[in-house]
Amino acid sequence: MNRRWIAIALTTMALIGTVSACRLPSELLLTPATPMSTVPPTPTQAPPPVPPMAEEPANALEAQVVAVYDLAGPAVVNITNVSYAYDFFLRPVPQEGTGSGFVYDVEGHVVTNYHVVENAEELSVTLADGRVYPATVVGADPSNDLAVIRVEVLDAEGLPQPVVLGDSDDLRVGQFVIAIGNPFGQAGTLTVGVVSALGRIIESPDGRFIGEAIQTDAAINPGNSGGPLLDLRGRVIGVNSQIISTSGASAGIGFAVSSNTVSRVVPQLIARGRYPHPWLVGARLVQFDAQGAQILREAGMEVPVEQGLLVTEVVPGSPVAIAGIRGGNQVVRIGRYRIPLGGDIIMAIKGEPVADLRELTVYLETETQVGDTVGVTIIRDGEEQNVQVVLAERPQ
Repeated sequence: MNRRWIAIALTTMALIGTVSACRLPSELLLTPATPMSTVPPTPTQAPPPVPPMAEEPANALEAQVVAVYDLAGPAVVNITNVSYAYDFFLRPVPQEGTGSGFVYDVEGHVVTNYHVVENAEELSVTLADGRVYPATVVGADPSNDLAVIRVEVLDAEGLPQPVVLGDSDDLRVGQFVIAIGNPFGQAGTLTVGVVSALGRIIESPDGRFIGEAIQTDAAINPGNSGGPLLDLRGRVIGVNSQIISTSGASAGIGFAVSSNTVSRVVPQLIARGRYPHPWLVGARLVQFDAQGAQILREAGMEVPVEQGLLVTEVVPGSPVAIAGIRGGNQVVRIGRYRIPLGGDIIMAIKGEPVADLRELTVYLETETQVGDTVGVTIIRDGEEQNVQVVLAERPQ
């Protein structure tokens, strides 16, 4: 009996142990050890997804700018101008200025601004690769702020490839442009901008006017003068020349002499050393506005317009005199001045109005050349007439 109860008790205990083992907490269950070297890193927060970007246009523009620099950059040079002043003891004191330029042809001609080489007694050209050569002035034209110098090198084939001139008449406002030069002596500097405006008129170093100028917001600073303004095909569309700034540094308003002016002037500078400017040779002109017109009327002259160019004197035998244009025939005192009155009033050239000397200068420079015969609209004794004048070279 005792043996029977003992057997029943042992069986019951075994069943209870089996059931209990099935319900043990999971944290008490043993699992095989995992080697430390294979433990995966603790996962961290996943980075945010990268939004899709339209990279092709930006990359294409960047690649184009780089390509232009690679193409034209070697042809851009640094020009050093040395002149001499004298101190109290008459000892020479060198004065140095720098600017930029670019290789124009395989004969070693370099185009730059006139004001870069003005009054130079010594010139040197530093190429993009660091080579330095002496240079001489071949021709200069202060009225268009252009000059040509020539690098004195025995082997011109060792010079960089010349840049190509573009057609500035094809430019459009908003078009991307690239300026390369040596601002503040920092050689080979590139800046990028757009064509801000076209057909600007800027003052030249000799006090006259340059038409067809290109306005750009590409950064232009002292030392950029004479360097090229290029389009995205690497063609020169202007020669960087001036800025408007209250500080003397770039304010986003720069001007370049147009490539079409370069195409017209530079070959003459190379061939003749100067550029022949067309002019109404033989006529002394005085411009007047509405206030001046009233003064002329009060002096007894018949003036049916509010502005124009009064011919005060005509040189006998000159092209203007041969054309029949007349100067003043009576001298009248107006304030402190004695002015010959009674002459013709010039109103237009080839049908284009020229109300002042600036408009006359720009039109003749950009639309005509020496030897052209042009129709000149005049007012004589209150009536409009037209005469034909042969343009001659403006006296130096």
